[in-house]
Amino acid sequence: MNNTVLIQLTTPKTMKLIKELEELHLLRVLQKNVSQDYKLSDKYAGKLSVKVAEDLQKRIELSREQWERNI
Repeated sequence: MNNTVLIQLTTPKTMKLIKELEELHLLRVLQKNVSQDYKLSDKYAGKLSVKVAEDLQKRIELSREQWERNI
């Protein structure tokens, strides 16, 4: 079985665990510090709870409505 996956480390402890798994020959690190340009929507997808995201969307819509109204 030879599957390759791209993972994003979320804490410093994660790399230590990855190294331990590599020492146990359970996986192999192919490349470190791969930097890719992500769209912000992809980078932060799933970071907000649904409730917070809905509230934020409502505030954005209200702000746009206020901006577009004629005074």
